Amino acid sequence: MAVQSINLWSGVPPYAAAGLEDDSPTLTPYLVEGADSCVIVCPGGGYCHLADHEGGPVAEWLNQAGISAFVLKYRINPHRQPAALSDARRAVQYVRANSDKYGILPNKIAMLGFSAGGHLTASAGTMWVEGDPENVDPLERVSSRPDRIVLCYPVITMEEYGHQGSKDALLGDKPDEELVRQYSTERQVTSKTPPAFIWHTHEDAAVPLQNSLEMSLSLTKAGVPHELHVFEAGRHGLGLAEEMEETTGRWKGLCISWLKQQGW
Repeated sequence: MAVQSINLWSGVPPYAAAGLEDDSPTLTPYLVEGADSCVIVCPGGGYCHLADHEGGPVAEWLNQAGISAFVLKYRINPHRQPAALSDARRAVQYVRANSDKYGILPNKIAMLGFSAGGHLTASAGTMWVEGDPENVDPLERVSSRPDRIVLCYPVITMEEYGHQGSKDALLGDKPDEELVRQYSTERQVTSKTPPAFIWHTHEDAAVPLQNSLEMSLSLTKAGVPHELHVFEAGRHGLGLAEEMEETTGRWKGLCISWLKQQGW
């Protein structure tokens, strides 16, 4: 069940776009009594909007499996990088710094994202920051690394097989090569990238399957444990895929099984 949203920043968030200084990212808790693990949910929307069906309904589905959840409202265009990534990092740091308050173990904080939210999740899992124990902000004292990541038909690369709309919204027109490489998350994978669950469909005409395949290959090279599921049928943006329960909708059960195996 959702409770009141939390502002992640007090005052003006960093990297705010001009005229949007009061556009505050939020985190909405969906808590399960007695649950000691959680998943932070990042809806998709090409960094231009946030898809409702990939937010609250996903948190409620996780609740039904006995897992607490938080839905992240991160900044989108006309905000540009690294605003969204700073919001994702901050979300993990908020939950970790307040883990006692929510009854969540600080090493059981996963992140799950769809499409561009999958890119944000992959970015958070590959470009996290260590905590600074001397920082005056208690949130900045803890690591922003999610302990597990779930990537649902994710945008991964900003290069050949990427999603042009997400790239334009996040990086702007004609970004330099180094910025494109930096936000091609398959290039940022290391042995410290958290274990992952990935799913995609062969029929996805918006974000090519190659995104998930490239991420899987990078995780394999780095020795990071992960599961990859490719389903034949299904358009982009399926969310919980309730209209395809017997086929692509099976991703939900597979994901919950994986999370439970991980201790969630």
